[in-house]
Amino acid sequence: MSRRCARPGCGQPADTTLSYDYAQRLVWLDDLHLDKSPANHDLCRRHADRTQPPKGWELRDRRSAAQTAVALTFAS
Repeated sequence: MSRRCARPGCGQPADTTLSYDYAQRLVWLDDLHLDKSPANHDLCRRHADRTQPPKGWELRDRRSAAQTAVALTFAS
C-alpha cells in the first residue's frame, strides 16, 4: 500500500486509518485499512499520534500493539 497522509502538506506514507461514528461521538484509529474509503482518512504515524477528538467525543486507538509501541519510542 502506498497511500499518503491526508493532512494537507504532509505527503508522508499513511499507516493509520481514522474513522468516525457521529451518532456515538467516537473516533477510531486503526491500522491502515486495505481498501481506501472516502468516509475514512489515512494518516501518517505522526499525525495519527497527535489526533485529538472533538470536545465531548471519545478516541479509541485500536492500532496493533507493535505499531503503537514504535510510535511511543519515537515520542520519547
